[in-house]
Amino acid sequence: MSERVTVLVGTGKGVFVLESDGARRNWTQRGPFCDGWPASHVLGDPETGTLWAACGGEWQGSAVWRSDDGGATWTKSLLANGHLDHMLASDETFRKMLGRGPDPDAPFKGQIQALWALGRVGDTLYAGAKPAALYASDDRGETWRRVEGLSNHPSASGWQPGGAGLVLHTILGDGAKLWVGISAAGVYASEDGGQTWEPRNRRSNQSTTPDPITGECGYDVGLCVHNMVRSLDGTMLYMQNHQGVFRSRDDGRTWDEVTAGLPTNFGFPIAVHPQDADTLFVIPLLEWGGRYPPGGQAAVWRSRDAGEGWAPMRQGLPDNAYFTVLRQAMATDRAERAGLYFGTNSGSVFASIDDGETWTEIARHLPNVLGVEVMHQR
Repeated sequence: MSERVTVLVGTGKGVFVLESDGARRNWTQRGPFCDGWPASHVLGDPETGTLWAACGGEWQGSAVWRSDDGGATWTKSLLANGHLDHMLASDETFRKMLGRGPDPDAPFKGQIQALWALGRVGDTLYAGAKPAALYASDDRGETWRRVEGLSNHPSASGWQPGGAGLVLHTILGDGAKLWVGISAAGVYASEDGGQTWEPRNRRSNQSTTPDPITGECGYDVGLCVHNMVRSLDGTMLYMQNHQGVFRSRDDGRTWDEVTAGLPTNFGFPIAVHPQDADTLFVIPLLEWGGRYPPGGQAAVWRSRDAGEGWAPMRQGLPDNAYFTVLRQAMATDRAERAGLYFGTNSGSVFASIDDGETWTEIARHLPNVLGVEVMHQR
């Protein structure tokens, strides 16, 4: 069977699926799926073709939708009810007029405003939520439990919201190791499958002497972490922060800033090459005045030396571009010459199949793109 590359796009009005063969030049589009629920993030299992989507919000409720047939049909596991369900439950006339009743009470009713991210580590599926909490499923998304070790961390009472609220938006893992990014609490890591956690937000040149009052060692990097990626070989973690781009060679225990050479220190997504841990990609944006590419010139900036130097990749990308690329809206495939994909809040998806050198628009006029992921199948 020939290779198939699937780009999974979460948007403000459901999930879209973009598909191509291994050449990655001609693309087909399917969707929207998930009844038009906002879909912040979509994951796929390349072995089975199963898709999961983190969907909803305060209006619809929050649910992880699942498809076992490539998106043709979907079911959902509801984690939290929304305003519509409460209104329908209290207004019999409106319920009958719409021809539907409320969903049953959800297991985390009143605890979740929205789901922001998904992650899969081994056989466990994770979901990150607003307000910041991590949920886990051991049965492919049928049922969920809250990861209490993180929620009960001694620092949790002091977590402060970022611009979008207090959000757990990044989930990485390898065996028993887990890393999450929380805006604006920072990076937290576990090495025992989520039982215990520690903050990992220290600059490499900071003192390791604990503060006599707080007991901390100057945790100030990553408190407004926007996104984080880990190289496939496990040697590097990279972070796009509200204040710049950072690199860690020790699983996040210390961080070095590598912002120098970029046009701004602000941005949302970050991606790492599937074959080369020293090659990474970011999309700098203006922090103030609209959060669009500087000068309105769309560009993906690439580093070949782990952030020590940067160069803009613009061929095929538009001028007069005043879009935003959100934190989950850039991803790579795993081809030897990396395919790189990003989506915009103006409804476009751009692709490069030559390590970012040149770009093609593979979808346009979608709803605002919230998340982009890639799945390879044979």
